[in-house]
Formats: sequence, C-alpha cells, structure tokens
Amino acid sequence: MSERYSRPTRILHWLTAVLVFTTLIVGVAMVNSVADYATLLVVHKALGVLILTVVVVRIVNRVADRFVRRPPPLPSTVGALERKVVLLSELAMYALLLAQPLVGWAMLSAAGNPIVVFGAVDLPRIAPFDAELYGVLRRIHTILAFSLVAVIAAHVSAVLLHTVTLRDGMLSRMTFRTRADR
Repeated sequence: MSERYSRPTRILHWLTAVLVFTTLIVGVAMVNSVADYATLLVVHKALGVLILTVVVVRIVNRVADRFVRRPPPLPSTVGALERKVVLLSELAMYALLLAQPLVGWAMLSAAGNPIVVFGAVDLPRIAPFDAELYGVLRRIHTILAFSLVAVIAAHVSAVLLHTVTLRDGMLSRMTFRTRADR
C-alpha cells in the first residue's frame, strides 16, 4: 500500500486549501472595505462556488478511493484516541466546507440580490427574500468562517506536530514527490 494519498486526492486537497485561504482573505478584506466591497463580493461569490464544487468532487473522490485505492494508514505514532479525533476533525472540516458556501448562497438569496457568478452563471435562489433571515444567515456565515479557521488551525498544527516533532511522515502523505524522493 502506498504511503501517500492518490494524486487526485492530493490535487483536490491543495486546490481546496488555496481556494479557502484566498476566500477567507477576500472575505476579511470585503467586510473591511467600503470602496472595494462590490468587486470583492463578486470574487468572494465565485470562490465560494468553486469551493462548493471542489468539495463535492472531493467527497465523491473520497468515497471512490475507499473502493478503488485505500488511503494510506495513519502513522504508528497516532494512538486510538487520536484516530477518533482525526476522524471527527475530518468530518467537521468537510461539514464546514459544505455548509459555509451554502449558507453564503442562502444569505445572498435572502438579501434579494441576484446571484451571478463568473459574470454569466445565474444561480437559483435557495432561500426566500427575507431581511430577518438574511441577518441570521450573515451571523451564521461569520460563525462558520471563524469555526473553519479554528479547524484549519488545528489541522495544520497537528500535521506540523507530527512532521516536525514526531517526524513520522504525516505531511508526506499529502505532498508530491520531489526529485530528491526519486
């Protein structure tokens, strides 16, 4: 069995990471900028749709990998309790990565704004036009963003702990081979 995840899994992982970090940065800039708000909102919506799409593809890929190619085993340094924490944190990450763009989409629907992405794709409304609902969804969107940052920070911290301190090859499971590896 390979010690690395499949190439599609690794590509989707890093694509998700880049999209999420970019979206978080754009989101922070957007809520702190009156002058650039409209432009940043266009970018933020497009990134949200891309994240939702990539995460759905990741889930399909993950399910397919279970049948086609088992994921690499966790290093022996990962105990039974930590294995449960890994599973719960992965479920939390996927749930947040699905919920966040869907709540954003519902929030825009509740605001009554047209939901056009990439300058051409008009998304259907998934929530009724309702100012009160918009306010609730906006708060939820913010809470989910902070939750996502916390889960990502825990994920990165755990990987760094294993890679730098325990030196068990945890990070190499999701990276690409370098010339030195060959």
